Amino acid sequence: MKAIKVELPEKLAQELEAFVKEGWFRDEVAAIRYALAQFLNRYRLQLTEHFQREDIAWALKWKEAKK
Repeated sequence: MKAIKVELPEKLAQELEAFVKEGWFRDEVAAIRYALAQFLNRYRLQLTEHFQREDIAWALKWKEAKK
């Protein structure tokens, strides 16, 4: 499994800690893992489309610059 270090704004860290203390998650790692999975599942299509549009725009600019 890959480890990632994350720095959070204080308010977000406090909210995360509250979820754990209230028993919603066993620890902060589980909460972050769940949140990230939900984000990716919900926005996968929009993110893919966004980055494809950026790539197309870059390619068109590059093509014009070569002329």
